[in-house]
Amino acid sequence: MKGIILAGGSGSRLYPITQSISKHLIPIYDKPMIYYPLSVLMLAGIREILIISTPEHINLYKILLGDGSRVGLKIFYKIQTEPRGLPDAFIVGEEFIAGEKVALILGDNVFFGQGFTPVLNEASSLKEGALIFGYYVNNPEEFGIVEFDKSWQVISLEEKPNNPKSNYAIPGLYFCDEDVVEITMGLEPSQRGELEITDLLNDYLKREKLRVQLLGRGFAWLDTGTYDGLLEASNFVGTIQKRQGLYIACIEEIAYNKGYITRQDVQKIADAISNTDYGKYLKMISQKEETHK
Repeated sequence: MKGIILAGGSGSRLYPITQSISKHLIPIYDKPMIYYPLSVLMLAGIREILIISTPEHINLYKILLGDGSRVGLKIFYKIQTEPRGLPDAFIVGEEFIAGEKVALILGDNVFFGQGFTPVLNEASSLKEGALIFGYYVNNPEEFGIVEFDKSWQVISLEEKPNNPKSNYAIPGLYFCDEDVVEITMGLEPSQRGELEITDLLNDYLKREKLRVQLLGRGFAWLDTGTYDGLLEASNFVGTIQKRQGLYIACIEEIAYNKGYITRQDVQKIADAISNTDYGKYLKMISQKEETHK
């Protein structure tokens, strides 16, 4: 399975911060925002990743992440000239997807929870159809919402409904089979002139090929597209890391544990930034026994 990170858009809700920088490069506590969705794809075992961004920002991501080889990945880049909706990522990435299954994650979503890696591994082994997640929120009118029957079978999907039929929001992480490009190309833009992710998912629902997995109370899903969201996510990450002494979304640690890079690779990266807390953490990681989980 391949992975796509959608890091486009203007980030208008975060003006004036985003007047000179891409939203997805803003720090969430001690790391660029894009590290968090990248770490999710890595935990899912996905090593070929496409980053989609705007013409003015794409080179910044290339400077930050390069070709991905530093952490055992293959990272590619594509430009989205203007916002055309989330499913447009599959059209922009058609050549990259090349008829394979693909996971799409939004660049401003932060996930955290015990047992998340097995959930991701199961999702990345998708055989057909689409798999999405459901997360209970108290403000469902602000999100795409999924409705279930008494047997927890999906009935409907709605985008930011005025009268939500459930409190289960759909986080920005979608696993789809090789039909996703063809389905997306058949979608019609909505009244706001964009392709809607709920329309794509509804197509899978009509085919009876949509599954939803609920993320329970032990999971955190944070949308960092607002000032409050940024602050909440930074405070959350900082609290967890200080309390546990373990980092969230440390891509070098994930790569090391997966066996993508060696102890010496981690040590080399740590030595280059030895005067930072991040570098000290990597040094500690390099001194541990290899786990290759």
